[in-house]
Amino acid sequence: MPASPLLEVSDLSKRFPVRGSRSLVHAVDRVGFSLQAGESVGLVGESGCGKSTLVRLVTRLLDHTGGEIRFEGQEIGAIPSAHFAHRPERAKIQMVFQDPTDSLNPRFTAFDTVADPIRHLAGVSERRLLQDRVAEVADLVRLPGELLGRYPHQLSGGQQQRVGIARAIAVSPQLLILDEPTSALDVSVQAVILHLLAELRRRLGMSYLFVSHDLNVVRLITERVMVMYAGRIVEVGPTAEVFSRPNHPYTRALLSAIPTFDPNSRRERIRLPGEPQSPIDPSPTVCRFFGRCPEGFDRCAREMPALRHLGGDRHVACHLLDRDHDGEGPSE
Repeated sequence: MPASPLLEVSDLSKRFPVRGSRSLVHAVDRVGFSLQAGESVGLVGESGCGKSTLVRLVTRLLDHTGGEIRFEGQEIGAIPSAHFAHRPERAKIQMVFQDPTDSLNPRFTAFDTVADPIRHLAGVSERRLLQDRVAEVADLVRLPGELLGRYPHQLSGGQQQRVGIARAIAVSPQLLILDEPTSALDVSVQAVILHLLAELRRRLGMSYLFVSHDLNVVRLITERVMVMYAGRIVEVGPTAEVFSRPNHPYTRALLSAIPTFDPNSRRERIRLPGEPQSPIDPSPTVCRFFGRCPEGFDRCAREMPALRHLGGDRHVACHLLDRDHDGEGPSE
């Protein structure tokens, strides 16, 4: 029998009220996925699609509107976010943030930043033990010991991100959520940090949920990828298969935007017309991609496609799979 997922999300939704009205913003809409122990899964999609809200729900920084979040078989979604910080599960789910400059306390030295979760989540208060653990973690992320006494403004961007990674792994988490961890760094530093993250996963056996706009980065560091559009997951599959044979029109458009320097490449950029549908009270019976989809047809305007299993690890939410059987063609 296959092992139970480390993380299992079912029918997860988050809706925000619109001030001054009864309308709701559907930021995350009935999302479901799972993540196995030791697995690295990518989450991609354009700005505003709900990626950041989804990871805030999973890390229990934000309360959901509906659905379940199971971690190691336990339903943690029902635990209020205000109480989750004091639960033992908090140490098992950690996060590396996008901008290390904003995510590090300017009044904490690098040592204090790494030691803080060890004190509060691991219950270590004895100075010698703290020093030993901080030194061990700093060595893991290749942060020189002489930098531990420095404040964030005295560190380079890459050094700041190493401190952020050290803080996240200091309490030996099982799941590390990485929210655009290299986007604020120079390209040369990005490669070094990505190599470090890959090495840490191998050494420590952590699972990664890797959120990024950079599809080339996702291709390098993940084994499976989820594509999100307008609050919903529209395609899931092994990274190599999704990149080589995308099934959803939105995934194809995303992949066509990856820069290439191959003069012999015949790939053409797929440009999407129009604007995304408003996330405020969207119709439950219309595909969120309808109106922008270059292959949309009549059924898309009257029925929301469900995420379907295609075999293996491939899933897609698109009526195009049934178009030939329905006898319907693309809309004119």
